[in-house]
Amino acid sequence: MHRLTPRLSIFPLSPAQMQLWVHDLPALEAALGCTYRGEPLSGPFLQVVCAQASAAAAAGTNYMWHSFWLLMRRSDRSIVGSAVWKGAPDASGRVEIGYGLGQAFYHQGYMTEAVSELCRWALDQPAVTSVLAETDPLPQGAASQRVLKRCGFLPYPQKSGCWWCLK
Repeated sequence: MHRLTPRLSIFPLSPAQMQLWVHDLPALEAALGCTYRGEPLSGPFLQVVCAQASAAAAAGTNYMWHSFWLLMRRSDRSIVGSAVWKGAPDASGRVEIGYGLGQAFYHQGYMTEAVSELCRWALDQPAVTSVLAETDPLPQGAASQRVLKRCGFLPYPQKSGCWWCLK
């Protein structure tokens, strides 16, 4: 299930690998032959990762809709960031994506590359009709909104929040 872009190898963590990510990062690095340089696993991000690890474990063979997908730079096997599907497609065929980068990798195009490829993969799945993403409003959400615009997302009106959609 690996996806390759010019600079990245993108892959979902298995439920067992999710547990390693949360509880034993050096063991995960050794198993994957990589160096983790993505978002620090602390605070609210750690809480999200733990919740998704539980959801991935409960999802069986559909774990990829709940697991985090790591973004590994091909040149040096550094994990630069991650992305997550926040659940399986709903009854309308919508899925929601979330993503983040290690600060050292901001403004280098990695996330645009990754989101574009992950959306291509999702929209190739028979049950998926569209991809949604929520960002912070401007100015805090400017970088995320630029990524989504580059990937072809359009504003998606909702009752609350700042939402985007790709079909």
